Amino acid sequence: MFYTEEVSIKSLVLHKVGNKSQGEEIKLSVAPVRTDEYLQNLLLHYFLSPFKSEEYFNLTHESDLNLNEVFRFVSQIFDRPESFYEQSVNLARHLYEESTHPKIKSGELYVAHLQNFIVDGEETDAVGLFKSESKETFLRVYPTTDSFEIEPEDGININKLDKGCLIFNTEREHGFLVSVVDNLRQSGEAMYWKDSFLNISQRCDSFHKTEQCLDMCRQFVTERLPENFNVDKADQADLLNQSMQFFKENESFSFDDFTDRVMQKPEIAQSFREYREEFESDRDIKIDEQFEISSPAVKKQARVYKSVIKLDKNFHIYVHGNRRLIEKGYDEERDMQYYKIYYQTES
Repeated sequence: MFYTEEVSIKSLVLHKVGNKSQGEEIKLSVAPVRTDEYLQNLLLHYFLSPFKSEEYFNLTHESDLNLNEVFRFVSQIFDRPESFYEQSVNLARHLYEESTHPKIKSGELYVAHLQNFIVDGEETDAVGLFKSESKETFLRVYPTTDSFEIEPEDGININKLDKGCLIFNTEREHGFLVSVVDNLRQSGEAMYWKDSFLNISQRCDSFHKTEQCLDMCRQFVTERLPENFNVDKADQADLLNQSMQFFKENESFSFDDFTDRVMQKPEIAQSFREYREEFESDRDIKIDEQFEISSPAVKKQARVYKSVIKLDKNFHIYVHGNRRLIEKGYDEERDMQYYKIYYQTES
C-alpha cells in the first residue's frame, strides 16, 4: 500500500524514556538530531525495513478522537511542522506516563517527520515513532602500533526494530492511516505500545474483513460444529480445507455463496448462519455480506488453519484435501479406533 523509495527524514528528535513505575527518568533532548546522507540511509533502513504487513490501523478513542493524545500531537506536526520539537516532547512524556508496567524496558524514542511516502498512488508525509529497548554486544576492533585491540560495546542492531509506528497524513477523519511493528508483543506488558500509548483499532478494510471472516469460519468448524453434529476430525479437516480453498480461489467473498458451496448440508448451513449472529454479537462486530478478499490476510490466516488429526502421542495426520481418501473405523479385536488412508505415491 505504501512505497518508501524516495522517503527522507525531514526532522528527527531522540528522547530517552524510562519506566515510570521503577523510578526511572525521562531524558529529553534539547534539539533535533543532525543527520548526513549516510546516517539518514542507516536510520531509514532501521526505521522502515520491518514494515512488511498489509495490516493497518487507525488511532481511536472511545468518546472523542481529539482526546487521543497521539492523534492530537501528530495532527499538530502535520498542521504546523515548526512545532515538531514541541510535539516530540509531548509524545515522549505521554509514552513515559504509559510506561508503568514493571516489566516495560527503558529505551530510546525516535520521533521522525518523514516525507515523500507514496500511499495509494498519492504522495504524503508521515510521523514515525520508533522505540529501541534491546541492546546487543558488538566487538570493536581497532589497530595499535603493531597489533590490534578488541573492545566490547553495547549498541542497537539496525536490523531489529523493537517497536515502531508510521502515522500517515491521510484518513485524518478516521484517526489517520497507521502501520505498526511490535516485535516484543508476545509478552503481556508489551501491549502498552498499541493499547495504552497509541490506542489503535484495526482499520475496517479488506484485510480486516477477510481476517475476521476466516477466524469466524475456523471457530465454527473447530468449536461449534462438533457440539451440534456427529462429525469426526477428518470431517472438520475437510471443512477447514474447503473454507481456505474458497478464499484462495476467489477475489471476492459472498456470505451466501460461501455458505452454499462450503457448508453444503442444510442443517450445517443453518447452524453456520446462527453462529455468525452470535459471533457478531459477542465481539460487537459486523461480518459483511460481501467484500473483496485480501490475499495477505488469507496467507496470514493459513498459518492457523491447520487441518491436523492428532492420534494419541504416536501420529499426526495432515489432511490437505479429498475427504474420500480417508476412512475411520473401529477394530474390535484391539478395542481401538483407526484411520484408513488411500494414496498412490509416497515420498
